[in-house]
Amino acid sequence: MWNDEIVEEIRKHREAYASKFNFDLQAMYEDLKKAEKKSKHKKVSFKPKKTIRVEIKEKSITR
Repeated sequence: MWNDEIVEEIRKHREAYASKFNFDLQAMYEDLKKAEKKSKHKKVSFKPKKTIRVEIKEKSITR
C-alpha cells in the first residue's frame, strides 16, 4: 500500500499532541482556545447561511 509522508507526519504530530493531554478532548479544546487568544492573527467569522425549506411530497406507489 502507498504511504503519504505528509499524512504520516501529521498523524505523528496529532498523536503526540493528543497524548500530551491524555487524549482528553476538553483539555485539547481549552489549550487550542488559549492559543487562539494569544495569536496575533485576525479572527474571521461568517454570517450563517440562509436555509432553504424544501417540502417533499410523498408519491404513492401502487403495485
